[in-house]
Amino acid sequence: MENAADINPVELIWGTILGLTKSLLERLPQIALAIIAFIAIILIAGLIAKVVGGLMKKAHTRSALIQLSKNLISIAAWILAVAVAITIIFPSITPASLIAGLGLTTVAIGFAFKDIFENFLAGVIILARKKMEIGDVIELDDVFGRVEDIQIRETHVRDTSGELIIVPNAHLFKNPVEVQTDQKLRRQELVVGVDYDADMREVRTALQGALDTCDTVDTSKGTEVKCVGFGGSSIDFKLLWWADSQPKSQRDTYDQVAFAVKDALDEKGIGIPFPQSTLSFREEAWPVRIANREGRENDARETTGD
Repeated sequence: MENAADINPVELIWGTILGLTKSLLERLPQIALAIIAFIAIILIAGLIAKVVGGLMKKAHTRSALIQLSKNLISIAAWILAVAVAITIIFPSITPASLIAGLGLTTVAIGFAFKDIFENFLAGVIILARKKMEIGDVIELDDVFGRVEDIQIRETHVRDTSGELIIVPNAHLFKNPVEVQTDQKLRRQELVVGVDYDADMREVRTALQGALDTCDTVDTSKGTEVKCVGFGGSSIDFKLLWWADSQPKSQRDTYDQVAFAVKDALDEKGIGIPFPQSTLSFREEAWPVRIANREGRENDARETTGD
């Protein structure tokens, strides 16, 4: 057995290089075949992505979803190409063992990036179902504003004060979202209380006439004036009408109808009462203690309190 001190480092390194070179030369056919397979898979995947993108564009699919589909095809193609190349160059590595190792790696990555993948999948679903579009006005918990962008992991909402709110897609997916501009028209309502001595039919006619004078009211779906109850100091009527669903249009129509209602009631001499409360006092005897000359207290008599 040779002594370790007698081993020439140069010869050791040179021998290692020669061994690697020999192994590489022996595997040249497999390497060439692996490169050809890798390039072929990438080219075929690119062609598939182009065809899929064209079909999705014809179907008027969102651009973000089209790009996502292309990216997923590209990622899948690269993973497949690398796996095929490895199995060709190293025949001892079977596809089953490669898939098993890839599965364990995927599980580990999934646990490490759980929130990211959750938002990613929620974003895919939001983009696919088309229930919320860019430009829609939405309300969710404390978030109210116009959708500016829908990305894979997050949605950008511009609130009424001009601030940008970034909402994770998982939050949008798990909670109820009110899309206020999903339809062109949105219903508005206004409750008005009138005096009890007012004629109810005259009130209804006046309120209906007020609605008819407002140009912000859409008459295609009709309008309603209904008595909804008898309050503590007024008879309450509810006005229902349809108007443009945009927030500014909703504010404008409410303002116009409120002014028209007040003018119509004033013209008819119909009052809008303030909340009133009636206080009643009952007369009853209140005992008064009177001290006698010795300092003792007696219930000598009762006086009446108002």
